[in-house]
Amino acid sequence: VQLQASGGGLVQTGGSLRLSCAASGGTFRNYILAWFRQAPGKEREFVAGIIQSGLSTFYADSAKGRFTIARDNAKDTIYLQMNSLKPEDTAVYYCAVSSTRNWSPVASNYAYWGQGTQVTVSS
Repeated sequence: VQLQASGGGLVQTGGSLRLSCAASGGTFRNYILAWFRQAPGKEREFVAGIIQSGLSTFYADSAKGRFTIARDNAKDTIYLQMNSLKPEDTAVYYCAVSSTRNWSPVASNYAYWGQGTQVTVSS
């Protein structure tokens, strides 16, 4: 499975961005998908996840109420709509495909990763 993330950029505090991640080389609809992020000097952390059907989603506390994860299995694409952005959201954002069929926010349970897209929120 190959993943290509896009949509990052520079935005002011309170602004919005929509990240996309297109997948190829696998049966996309069979996998749990997630977004993680990594800020300089920090460990990679879970942001949001979505099960195969898209009917259940999961969010880190920092993302609840501001971010929305979605998937389009027909387009093999996952999205992350980010609103009310804060400077502490600045990070490289990665899309990931789970290696298990059960939900987990742990990065080591994800086998495939996109290349990352930089999100910078200015104060």
